[in-house]
Amino acid sequence: MSPSPRTTLLAVLTAATTLALPCLSAHAAGTDPWVRAWGENAQGQLGNGSVLAQQTPAAVVGITRDDVRELSGGGGGAAAAANGFAVALLKDGTVKSWGNNATGQLGNGTLVAQSFPATVAGLSGVSEVSAGLNHALAVKGGRVLAWGSNASKQLGTGQDTTNPYKAPIPVQSLDKVKDVAAGCDFSVALRQDGTVWTWGKGDNGRLGTGNNTTRETPQKVPDLVDVESVAVGCDHVLALTADGVVKAWGKGAEGQLGNDTTTDSNKPVDVAYLDAVARIFATSASGFAVLDDGSLAGWGKNTDRQLGDGTNANRTTPVVLDTLKGVQSIAGGADFTVAALDDGSVIGWGANAAAQLGDGTITNPTGTTVALPPGSGITHVATTVTGKSAFAY
Repeated sequence: MSPSPRTTLLAVLTAATTLALPCLSAHAAGTDPWVRAWGENAQGQLGNGSVLAQQTPAAVVGITRDDVRELSGGGGGAAAAANGFAVALLKDGTVKSWGNNATGQLGNGTLVAQSFPATVAGLSGVSEVSAGLNHALAVKGGRVLAWGSNASKQLGTGQDTTNPYKAPIPVQSLDKVKDVAAGCDFSVALRQDGTVWTWGKGDNGRLGTGNNTTRETPQKVPDLVDVESVAVGCDHVLALTADGVVKAWGKGAEGQLGNDTTTDSNKPVDVAYLDAVARIFATSASGFAVLDDGSLAGWGKNTDRQLGDGTNANRTTPVVLDTLKGVQSIAGGADFTVAALDDGSVIGWGANAAAQLGDGTITNPTGTTVALPPGSGITHVATTVTGKSAFAY
């Protein structure tokens, strides 16, 4: 007996719907193409069209891993002032954004939050992006564009600080910029000549210019040359030089400068006991270095076991983490850390009350947990700056 037209239509619609909805099972990550996100989601910062928290990695709507060059999480904070958001640079040079938009940090010309990715209008040819606490940065043709809050002069425009900038605006003076990094109310740019430039809020010496003065336009960090990469936490900065030395400046209360003190520094200091560093990462108030031999070292805030060293004591100098090998990428918010390993898995450690570790629980572990299994195809992770949301791509 032939099926009725209605039965046939239902079958077609069911099949189409099945194909359109990305599988959300963590163990299916190796067979689907999507960027994943989990944890807090009250502002729609997970990009899945909802504002519901996720205990396991869920697909970000319409963004595949193969399309993404870089993803950066911004905002965070306590529930009453949560402002989580994210920006994603696609390989075609366009930028998408989603989440909280109270200060125009989505760059879409409005102050309206959105729980799914949308293209930042008029922005193309971009090579780098970074999301801060309440603003975002992009590099286009060697020049820096910024949008969002300018209350601490973090946009570097030399203009009005009372109103948010809802669309990208040029940062003054800089050219030939290689990379940018946004922190809590300040900004950092790495130029192609290996110099570092900073602007915005100067508290804790986070601009590295020798004082705590807030700057509305970019200033060069003195006596710092041959820098190959920078990494920015909430209020501290790490810089890796060509000879493998790691410099740090800014807030030091949790040991995040790694120089055996808990004092701030308004100029670069050496992170102690590190040799042959290949890559650096900064989480909200901690630092990590992947060494040339593949081992990992961490320092800074550890009150929630976010360093992964088996303790909950802050570390003022780097500690080698012998159990963590094959790290490709690390990111962390206020109280947790996630890492992408070379086998394609994503693991996490630290606090988990908001499911920020993505392991399907809200239990704080004493060791590492698994958010995505080996073979998932993931090579990078990101988190909101001070919040409890994570991304994998």
